[in-house]
Amino acid sequence: MKDLMSDANGKPDITVHKLDLSGRAVYSYPGRVLARTATAVTLEATFTRNERLDLGYTVFEAGDRFVEHFYGDRWYNIFEVYARETGRLRGWYCNLTRPARIEADAVSAVDLALDVWVGPDGHTRVLDEAEFAALPLPPEEVRAVRAACAELLQLAAHRAGPFGQIRPPHPADEG
Repeated sequence: MKDLMSDANGKPDITVHKLDLSGRAVYSYPGRVLARTATAVTLEATFTRNERLDLGYTVFEAGDRFVEHFYGDRWYNIFEVYARETGRLRGWYCNLTRPARIEADAVSAVDLALDVWVGPDGHTRVLDEAEFAALPLPPEEVRAVRAACAELLQLAAHRAGPFGQIRPPHPADEG
């Protein structure tokens, strides 16, 4: 699959690999590291898909800025999405994954289909339930993913972690 992201400044000091359940790379893209800890990395990348991607609850456009949080000890990653034209926060796209493998120049995560969208006003929606249910996962992984999903919803409800920017709706936030 063609890369959908690039780093913001043309300097790929880290490469992100989205993996399928078998561990095969579905797509990869470069990013720029913003912060690291022993168990996490935050990076910046730019959405590079040529056509507008309308998901129904938000849109992604070429040039949108993503600030991505990957964790080696959590069953999710969180992407803050900012509109290219205005710099406004579109919201957070959260992928339920196996804990990320974070290396010096790469981060890899196995996507487990289930996703959570958190709008800038705090509205949440759980996505792709049927796709997740169809995955042949062991019961302990299903429980881990469900617990991680509940954790994301709690973090958003309490405006904690990356969700500290949640604010009341504003008419200019449309689109």
